[in-house]
Formats: sequence, C-alpha cells, structure tokens
Amino acid sequence: MTTEYTGAGDPARSLALLWRTREKASRKGKPDLSVDRVVRAAIEVADADGLAALSMRRVAEHLGVGTMSLYTYVPGKAELLDLMLDSVYGEAAQPSDVEGGWRGRLELIAREKWALYQRHPWILYVATSRPPLGPNVTASYEYELAAIDGAGLSDLEMDSVVTLISSYVHGAARGAVDAAQAEQRTGMTDEQWWWAHAPYLAKVMDPTRFPVSSRVGTAAGEAYGAASAPQPAFEFGLQRILDGIETLIGTRTPPHPEQPRT
Repeated sequence: MTTEYTGAGDPARSLALLWRTREKASRKGKPDLSVDRVVRAAIEVADADGLAALSMRRVAEHLGVGTMSLYTYVPGKAELLDLMLDSVYGEAAQPSDVEGGWRGRLELIAREKWALYQRHPWILYVATSRPPLGPNVTASYEYELAAIDGAGLSDLEMDSVVTLISSYVHGAARGAVDAAQAEQRTGMTDEQWWWAHAPYLAKVMDPTRFPVSSRVGTAAGEAYGAASAPQPAFEFGLQRILDGIETLIGTRTPPHPEQPRT
C-alpha cells in the first residue's frame, strides 16, 4: 500500500482549517455541507476501502455531491488528510484519574493507540514525521507528556519516552493489521495457511539441524494456531518497554518522587 504524507498541503490553509479560524464557506457552497461533514465522509471512505481509495472525487460521491463542491470547504487531498488525522486523534480517551501512576497512564495511552489503529487502520499508512499541527494532535502530545511529567526524567527523555511508546504501538499494530488483511485478501486463515505448508515442511525441516527453532516454532504454532499472534506479542512487548522505562527512572540519584498531578 502506498504511503501518504501529512504536512504536504499549504501551511496557512491547513492550519486555518485545523484550528477552524476560517470555516465559513462562500455563498457558492452547498448549504448542508461543512468542513466537519467532509472530513467525516473522508474518514468513512478510508475506513471502508483503505487509503488508496481516498480522493476528492470518491468523498464527493460518498456525500452525493459534485466534486467541485468540496473545494469550497477543503483546498485538496493534502489538507483533507491532515484534517482526517487530527480528527481521529480526538477519539482517544484522556482521563486524568488513572491508577498505577505514570506506568498506568502510559499503558492506557498505548492501549488507546492500539484501539485507534484497529478502528482506523489507514492511519498506519500515513507518515507523520511532519505531523498535522491541529488541536487534537497537540492535545494528544500534551496528554502523553503529562503522563510521565514529574517522574524524574528530563524534558528530552520525556519526549523520547512518548516517541518510544508511539513507535512501538505503531509497529505492533501495523503487523496486526497486515495479518488481518492477509486473511481477507487471500481467503485463507492463518491456520489453513499453516496446515497447507505443514506436509512440505515436515519433509525439509530437520529438527537435528534446527533444534531450537523446531522446538520453539512447534510450541508457538500449537499455542497460537499460526506463525505469530499479534495481540500476545503486543502485550508482551508493551510490558517489557514499561519495565525498561521504570529501570531508567530508577537510575535517578537521588530518586525523584512523582509529583502530584494538578
């Protein structure tokens, strides 16, 4: 699948739309359309058919209007993509009373991101090295930093922790989505794929030559019914990353107690 890039549109027009500083449409605009409705329709198209299906024409068809009607509200696909991404980022829960201190908060953030990717898998194919600087993306970054604030890390370390969590969840979710799409596109479940290969593997795989991989692969295959299991792998990796962050915080001398959150 082709990767799309955020931040490719006109900066002034994108920011004006993201922050809704200029939302009123011209008189030529269709009365029942709005920026929000166009964005929602675009998200519905991407959710249903993937990012490759997204175009101004496809969104217009989904809304039942002419393509040119959309340009009254959104300049083009580049700006629309920024709006879509910022919009879905606003779906994540951001409770202030999470048990377990910084670790509990980071775990919640990771799980919210995982769930967001399952709802909108197209996000995984949008490169955000130049993120849309909208209100929801900004609020998300603020919330994630606040989760670790007061734990004794420097500002740069806090930023690195947030990046580490985000990158890990993105990679794990990408693998999970790819696995799900493989079944959809091939019409074969992981278990069916495994058993189709099993007779041939039995002939060529020599346990004496590959003793460890044979043992571990057999155990994993019996446990998961597949070559891998995205959900258990995500859970295992998340806890190990949180363990590592906890170790880092524990190296601070003297230990810096977490400050009460206001």
